[in-house]
Amino acid sequence: MAGWQALYWDNQLVSQHDANADPSATPLHQFTLQAGEQEIQCELQLELNWQPFQLRYRLKVNDGVAEQEIGQGEIGEKEIEQQVVENRPKQPNKISLIGLGSLGLKLFKSAKVIKVLFAAGSLAAYTWLFSIEFAIALILCLVFHEYGHIRAMQRFGLKTKGIYLIPFVGGLALSDDRINTRWQDVYISIMGPFFGFLLSCACLVIYWITDVELFAGLAAFNALLNLFNLLPVLPLDGGHVLKSIAFSVNSVLGLISCVLGAVAGVAISYYFNLTLLGFLLAVGSIEIIFEWKRRHQSDLLPLQRYGQIVSALWYFATVGGLCAIIWVLGNSGSEALALPLRILGS
Repeated sequence: MAGWQALYWDNQLVSQHDANADPSATPLHQFTLQAGEQEIQCELQLELNWQPFQLRYRLKVNDGVAEQEIGQGEIGEKEIEQQVVENRPKQPNKISLIGLGSLGLKLFKSAKVIKVLFAAGSLAAYTWLFSIEFAIALILCLVFHEYGHIRAMQRFGLKTKGIYLIPFVGGLALSDDRINTRWQDVYISIMGPFFGFLLSCACLVIYWITDVELFAGLAAFNALLNLFNLLPVLPLDGGHVLKSIAFSVNSVLGLISCVLGAVAGVAISYYFNLTLLGFLLAVGSIEIIFEWKRRHQSDLLPLQRYGQIVSALWYFATVGGLCAIIWVLGNSGSEALALPLRILGS
């Protein structure tokens, strides 16, 4: 089906075409612009393809003297990622600790000392809960996780404001720029846990080489930290990833695939006695399915089918890798290393 199209000039609707059952239809927008006392007849031809996204255009004008073509070209997903959208429609925000923390941070945009104060507060809080050694290790894990988000933002040319550590909450990687596509949301969200997975793998290798149990503990608890961050619950990273996938699925078959994937994840969790993980996956998956109904209210460019598959495989591979690290160390015979596994099995 050729989708509905609306054309605006200076925030005024100048042409509109309803959806057409013929997918090969190429709507022709004809409208008049007023330049002082002169009327300019405009003709804009659009060819729009959603999967993969490609927009071709050709613009002709007639000023009453002669008709001329003044522009033609095409726009793909890369161009959409780089564009700056003005007057973006506001989406209702859900109240959350992370959201409130982000709002508070916006009040201190220019105060770099706030980063130091929050970091010191986090160090003091985690030292009070655990120990100074574990607090330092935990903060390093949080910083590495957030650095993954920062690197992903920079890949898309987004301006970053740095990393903020929030006591008892975790960390935040902030940017003033807004994303335009679902792939940007997936990539930025999953790179934090993926960096965390790489850190746990590195610690695990060091533990096997040196036999120093501190690195094993760091690998296990860092894996647990990033695994919870991948739960499909907003505003966690996993919620953003699966929401972007669900919002990009238009067919009933695609929705059924998402549901079957969620059921498989819950079944595998219970099979390996990861009861808490399975329960939270089930709750989060139900939330994402309900969110699917609101997918047409977003102004973000949806994922292509290839992007949906890559995003889902990347997500489940990262979750599986983190679970594998926790499982291996949890069955190593050490009481301390078995704690993350017991938490997931509670």
